[in-house]
Amino acid sequence: MRKNGFVLMLISLWLISACSSKQNFLGVQEEPKNVNRPSNPSLGAPQNAADVLSKEIEETTPKELKAYAEDQNYTQAIQEFKELLAENPNSPEINYYTAESYRKLGDLRSSAPYYEKALAAGYNSEELELNYAKALKAEEKYDEAKEVLSNYLGMASLEIYKERAERELANLEKLDSISLNVRNLDLKPLESINSEQSEYSPFFFNNKLYFVSTREETTFDRYDVPFSDIYSVDLNGLEPDENSITKLPELFNTANVNEGSIAFSPDGNTVVFAKGNPEGKKARRSVDLYFATKRNGEWSNPQIMPINNPSAWDTSPTFNQAGTTIYFASDRPGGYGGSDIYRATLNERGRWADVTNMGPQINTAEDEVFPYVSPDNKLYFASNGHAGFGMLDLFEAVNSGGVVTVKNLGPSFNSSSDDFGLVYSDFPFEGFFSSNRPGGSGGDDLYSFIDNSADLKKITYALKGTTYKIEEDSSQTILGEVRVKLLDSNEQLVDDVLSSRGGSYSFPIEPEKDYFLIAEKQDFFTTRKIFSTIGEGIPQEELVERFTEKVFTEDMALEPIVLEKAIVVPNIYYDLDKAEIRPDAAVELDKLVQLLKDNPNISIELSSHTDARAPDDYNLNLSQRRAQAAVDYIASQGIERDRLIAKGYGETQLINGCTNERVDECSEEQHQQNRRTEFKVTEYNKN
Repeated sequence: MRKNGFVLMLISLWLISACSSKQNFLGVQEEPKNVNRPSNPSLGAPQNAADVLSKEIEETTPKELKAYAEDQNYTQAIQEFKELLAENPNSPEINYYTAESYRKLGDLRSSAPYYEKALAAGYNSEELELNYAKALKAEEKYDEAKEVLSNYLGMASLEIYKERAERELANLEKLDSISLNVRNLDLKPLESINSEQSEYSPFFFNNKLYFVSTREETTFDRYDVPFSDIYSVDLNGLEPDENSITKLPELFNTANVNEGSIAFSPDGNTVVFAKGNPEGKKARRSVDLYFATKRNGEWSNPQIMPINNPSAWDTSPTFNQAGTTIYFASDRPGGYGGSDIYRATLNERGRWADVTNMGPQINTAEDEVFPYVSPDNKLYFASNGHAGFGMLDLFEAVNSGGVVTVKNLGPSFNSSSDDFGLVYSDFPFEGFFSSNRPGGSGGDDLYSFIDNSADLKKITYALKGTTYKIEEDSSQTILGEVRVKLLDSNEQLVDDVLSSRGGSYSFPIEPEKDYFLIAEKQDFFTTRKIFSTIGEGIPQEELVERFTEKVFTEDMALEPIVLEKAIVVPNIYYDLDKAEIRPDAAVELDKLVQLLKDNPNISIELSSHTDARAPDDYNLNLSQRRAQAAVDYIASQGIERDRLIAKGYGETQLINGCTNERVDECSEEQHQQNRRTEFKVTEYNKN
């Protein structure tokens, strides 16, 4: 990003800036290489103008200039450097440090002439040619960049820099091929949002566009730019309603602190955002991810996430479609170079953990930032390490059969400037991204796009089914006008419909999600099922028609509520002469607990029965203890005790002829039929 836009990358807010593993895009488990990290052009470490000034030119640098550099105030440093250059325009050191300062501010184009003078004056730095080539690339002087790198390879002494030069030269050779990836794109700046400052990192959710802006008057003294805050705006299609632009409340925006890169979970109940860079030298690396959860319509106070690294910038979060994985960018130690993309997952305790680097297919020795997972499980991100047109470009990564391919989105999306932060509002046709390309309002700007390319195809998903009644003989007949509810994995209502008189119902659903289906009708037990689309989506490249609908089918069968009718609870087993609830029995009783929760208007008797073996009194006592143990377990799971009656019948209600006189004639299977647990509805309140 140029000018003030890239300063925000320095302050981190865009770069610096129980579900199956199938929900995780790119199951990369490989640990990053333990490499010596080269200088990160967007992070200002480990070697930067400030460090060099304090170590190498103490005699020629005024104390004031040295102080600016040590505080990484590159804007002020450039002013001082220019005063020195007015007296000594060919100074190799000052030209080099001026170029470096511009580079740290993300203004590569302005750095080019200073790199050129430093090189011509014989300044010696292993990174000079590398950064000069990048500056030429940002100016679209690709042939000149190739020449600089080719010459540098003939004299490079450090292998790590030689490898970077070879990789960058190879990337430049790919420009002709990636230039062929042209889309029929309608690209439009969001002029009603963009200002003279920076607007970037869009996120679309519930017909609102969230974004980061530095439009506030209060400035971040270290970089002489305004603090960044998070805003939202209502959308009419892709058009923002200028009158609805709103700064998020203090819960998310703290005075004199930078916030940015917000993302909501698919169910809207979790939000993650980046926050950091309070004033003070010691605080410059305190950039972390924070999260908050929604309960009863209110957000909790944001808490710092356990996945942060205290020595790194952790930024630009996004969720997968199931809401169980977070992808984010971090420059933590042990990565492949500058900023890498990582993922973290929800563990069994509901906590974010298991941070994993996405591996060398995605990450390079440069910067990878702003991940976004599309509905068809592709990973979109920005990078200046893969083959691109200049600075940050937009890329798409696809995992096909375990083979990951990364593709530049081409010149329709990308420019020689920074292009980053892509999100879709209507995949794969419409969305938003950020860019500081020429012609904008200032700094970074937000753009909307419509992809009208003929090869694009869209898939929608639907869940359809029929509601049935379970008859006495266990057959099923159509049951119409049943209320069917679709809930998300957190049991929040997504939609509900009334099935037709013919019993049919339908819901639009999303890929890579878990759902609950609930069917209810008066005088019938409410029925519940688990339904999932995880791993069931169709990749867009496999679609044939422009519009495709994949239909899932799930029928719902309801059983009438009949007072005093015994219903067997299967698979409830006890150890010999014991009444304690075994783990396998608890699993079955949990189903009865759920039924009682779904049907709060019924009370039941839970009964236990034995076979005829052993004395009658012994069996009666044992069955009562077992029935009571089952009731105690159900009550421990939150069911009111006044809805439960425990009753042991011993061997008084045998369901076959295996009586005391015939116990030796019956098989073990027949005795097992008598050793059963049942429940029956004793009260039913229709109100």
